[in-house]
Amino acid sequence: MSDAEVGILMLGLFIFIILLGFPIAFTLMAMGIFFGYYAMDERIFNLLVTNTYDVMSNDTLVAVPLFLFMGYVVERANILDRLFGAIQVAARRVPGSLAVATLITCALFATATGIVGAVVTLMGLLAFPAMLKAGYDPKLSAGVICAGGCLGILIPPSILLILYGATAGISVVKLYAAAMLPGFMLAGLYIIYVITRAVLNPKLCPKLPASEADKPFGQVLLLLLTSFFPLAVLILSVLGAILLGLATPSEAAAVGALGSLILAAAYRALTFQRLKEAVYLTARTSAMVCYLFIGSWTFSSVFSYLGGHHVIEEFVVGLDLSPVMFLILAQVIIFLLGWPLEWTEIIIIFVPIFLPLLKVFEIDPIIFGILVALNIQTSFNTPPMAMAAYYLKGVSPPHIRLTQIFGGALPFVFMVFLAMVTVYVLPEIALWLPDQLYGR
Repeated sequence: MSDAEVGILMLGLFIFIILLGFPIAFTLMAMGIFFGYYAMDERIFNLLVTNTYDVMSNDTLVAVPLFLFMGYVVERANILDRLFGAIQVAARRVPGSLAVATLITCALFATATGIVGAVVTLMGLLAFPAMLKAGYDPKLSAGVICAGGCLGILIPPSILLILYGATAGISVVKLYAAAMLPGFMLAGLYIIYVITRAVLNPKLCPKLPASEADKPFGQVLLLLLTSFFPLAVLILSVLGAILLGLATPSEAAAVGALGSLILAAAYRALTFQRLKEAVYLTARTSAMVCYLFIGSWTFSSVFSYLGGHHVIEEFVVGLDLSPVMFLILAQVIIFLLGWPLEWTEIIIIFVPIFLPLLKVFEIDPIIFGILVALNIQTSFNTPPMAMAAYYLKGVSPPHIRLTQIFGGALPFVFMVFLAMVTVYVLPEIALWLPDQLYGR
C-alpha cells in the first residue's frame, strides 16, 4: 500500500470512528500519532509538541476565550429580558411586532454571546411563551427563535470567523468586515419574511392590544436607553475598534470582556456564583477548541506528509468542475457534515481540505469563509439533527411538537440559501467593506 493510499485510509478511518461517538479531538491526536509513527518514526512526537506550542502561542486564538468570557457574562447577567422588553415596545406598530422584536433581540444577543444554544434556550424561555400567549402561530414563532439564535455564527464578533481565519491564514479583521453586510442582510431577510407573512395572513401574528401598543415616547426612549443602548454600545465599541484598526481582535476582546463585567455590575447582576460559572464555561470551551486545533494540525500534517491532500486535489481537479460546481460540491459536503458534527470540528478538520483547492478554482478565501459561515447555520435548523430545534424543544410547553419546530425552521433555511446565492452572485456584498477599509 502506497503512502497516499495510507493517507486516504487514515481519513476514512477517522470519519468512521467519530461517527461511532468517540471524542473528536483525542481521536485526531491518537490517529495522527499512530499513522505519524508509521510515516515519520519518532519525529511525530516532536511535531505534536511543536503544534501544541504553536496553538498555545497563537495570537489570533487569544481572542477566543476573551470573547467567550464576554458572552457568558452577558448571558448570565439577565440582560436579555430587559433587551427583549425594550425592543418589543419600540417595534409595537410593525406587523408581527413580537416576532420582529425577537429577531432583533436574537441578532444583538447572538452577536454579544456567539453561543447558539444559549441564545435559543433563553429566547425560548422569554419570547416563545410571549408569542404563544399573544396568539402567534407556533411554527412561525419557533422558526423565528431557531433562526435568530444562529445569527451569531456569522455576525461579528463571531468565534467561527476567528477559527476560520487561524485555519486559513486570513486576517480576522478582514473576515469581520466581510461578514458585516451579509450578516445584517440575512437578519433583514428574516425580518422581511416575517413581516410579509404577517401582512398576507394577519392571523399568524395578531396585533398587540391597544394597552400594550400605546406607550408614551418618553417611556419607550427610557427603556431603550437603559437596556438596548448599553449592550449595543458595548458591541459596536468592540467591533469598531477592530474594523477601524484601533485594536487587534484580542485587544478588543479584552476590552469587551471588561465591558461585560461593568455592564453586569451596572445591572446589579454580577455575583460571585455567576462569575465563577462564566470562568468555568470559558475555560472548558477554550480547552476544547485548543485540543481540536492541536489534534487537527497534527492529523493534517501527517495526512499531507502521506500525500493525502495531493490525492484529493488530483481527484477534484480531474472531475473538471467549474468554480460554481466546485463551490456547490464543497458547500453540499459541509451541509451534510453539519448533521453529525459541530461547526468547530468542520472548520478545524474538514475546511482545510478545501483550502488548497481555492487557488485552483480562483475562489477568494474570504468569500468561501462567508459562504461556509452562512452554510453552517443551516445545520442547526435542518432535520433530523437540527440542534437549535432540540434546544427550543427542551424549554417549550409540552403541547409544542418537535415536528412543528422543524416545520417553522425550514423556511428560514431557504432564506440562508438565498443569502448564499446572493453573496456568490454579488460578492461585493462581502468584499466592499474590507476593500474600503483596508484595500485589496
